[in-house]
Amino acid sequence: MNLDMIIMVLIFVGTIFTLIKYQQKSGLIFGVAFVATYLTSNITDQQVVESFSNQGLLILILLMTCSVAIEKTSLIRWITGKIEGRSYFITWLKLFLSTAIGSAFLNNTAVVSTMISPVRNNSTIPASKLLLPLSYAAILGGTLTLIGTSTNLIVNSMLTESGHQGFHFFSFTLVGLFAFVITSFVIYFVSTRLPTIKATKQDFQCYLLNAKVLEHSSLIGKSVTDAGLRHLDSLFLVEISRQNKVISPISPNELVKANDRLVFSGDVRQVSQIKQFDGVEIVVDSSSVSIENMTEVVVRPDSDLLNKTLKQADFRSKFNAAVIAFKRDGAALSGKLGEIKINAGDYLVLVTGHDFAKRQNVKKNFITLSGVEPNHKLTGKKQTLAIGGFLTAILLSAIGVVSLFKALVVLFGLLMFTGCLCFQDIKQRLPFNIWLIVGSAIALSHGLGNTGVLSYVTSLISLELTLDNAFMFLVGLYLVTLVLTELVTNNAAAALMFPLAYSIPLFYGIEPMPFILAVAFAASSSFISPYGYQTNLMVFNAGHYKLMDFVRAGVPVSITFSASVLYAIYLFYPVVEI
Repeated sequence: MNLDMIIMVLIFVGTIFTLIKYQQKSGLIFGVAFVATYLTSNITDQQVVESFSNQGLLILILLMTCSVAIEKTSLIRWITGKIEGRSYFITWLKLFLSTAIGSAFLNNTAVVSTMISPVRNNSTIPASKLLLPLSYAAILGGTLTLIGTSTNLIVNSMLTESGHQGFHFFSFTLVGLFAFVITSFVIYFVSTRLPTIKATKQDFQCYLLNAKVLEHSSLIGKSVTDAGLRHLDSLFLVEISRQNKVISPISPNELVKANDRLVFSGDVRQVSQIKQFDGVEIVVDSSSVSIENMTEVVVRPDSDLLNKTLKQADFRSKFNAAVIAFKRDGAALSGKLGEIKINAGDYLVLVTGHDFAKRQNVKKNFITLSGVEPNHKLTGKKQTLAIGGFLTAILLSAIGVVSLFKALVVLFGLLMFTGCLCFQDIKQRLPFNIWLIVGSAIALSHGLGNTGVLSYVTSLISLELTLDNAFMFLVGLYLVTLVLTELVTNNAAAALMFPLAYSIPLFYGIEPMPFILAVAFAASSSFISPYGYQTNLMVFNAGHYKLMDFVRAGVPVSITFSASVLYAIYLFYPVVEI
């Protein structure tokens, strides 16, 4: 081995071991590996440009950015409204299938994030019985299509960089569907044996929001569940105030009536979700308010408002502001906001007029914390455009009318032009970490090829690959990737193992596609560790699981999924010579 080869081996091996120790800093580690490779002149300037502007990588970034518009619609919330059933099996089945189907076409992290709230709010089934299957469903669903998971898109980007035409939209579907069906039975079996973990008491130190059901609302006569009021993201319906009667706790079958006051508890930034319901308005007393300019304040100990209700204090005219949300530590609050007497230290969210900050009495009565930026949701024509545009782009690319890249470029431009996406959305959600990982990994693979490391590793294989023994090598490749996935996360594992999966079979004149599929599926099969996949970590915290809960459930699921995938690859993508 020459000096350049030794340096590249040290960079590659060092990257793996550093990822194992500092798993959550994968972007930084790949970035350092890229810089080291570039500074040692093991890749060219042109290869650097190609690595970070790879079409497959741009598809991944465009898809994740355009998915933000879908998250801003009520589509996923509508899906979550259909999951509650009369029995554990029916609820589990609805949750599992809806999550899997959603994850096949949408960002599975977003799907799981939206599903967590209604699962935790389910009053009949412990969340611990459903949250882990929720993550597993998202993982399985993501393996069904090219866009289902970032792992598939990462592998596709590296494949196109190697000069291959890349995967088609449904290249993963046969293998993924075969494994999905078989593994689902095992997941249900382990789900029934998950521990019943008593949910901690909901944190009611979040804000209370009041809304009113108007007389023309289409929700009137529907149950709370059918109306979708139990399935909001980060907002929880805590009580209904009806003709001086307070209903709490609320039965899922409670019917919504005209003029009901709905009291929500949760993240005030999600207040715009309430506007998506027909005939439901944020109210202060009997007046509707706009939520564009919001400010968070704390009531001072010497405020003139103490022990007065908002009406008694003539709050709106005094401050040119309306209170839409209320928080008081250590006290249970109920009823209309206008009837609650103000205490020192109360937190209020105000919708303010243009001269609020200039009024002399503001500093005397409040400590102003900050402006509160609402997370705007899409409604009406914009919602229809976002959902219709996304589905059309995916459909046209799936049937081969246009390339996925062209469809997403046009969709992105349309969403930006119509205001469905804004620069703030892009700034907040641009997947810079994934872009850095994939671009650096492609550059790293160029370095391994340029210095002859890949050829040297191939020559070290003691048994020459033939059609008779190639499948055993495929199994070994799958298992190594599977272990790496649990140790260094799915995206990093796929990026590290792709060069071997592509170059070694090609060296022996064998079609590399089965080996690449093995890496893609193995990198997506993180069932044992809560840290190997983003959705696992989300439900791990939300469900208050222990590490051994994941291990006990994940081992049989992982074995079943792996065996199913390997058999399906053997069946549908047999190893052949080029």
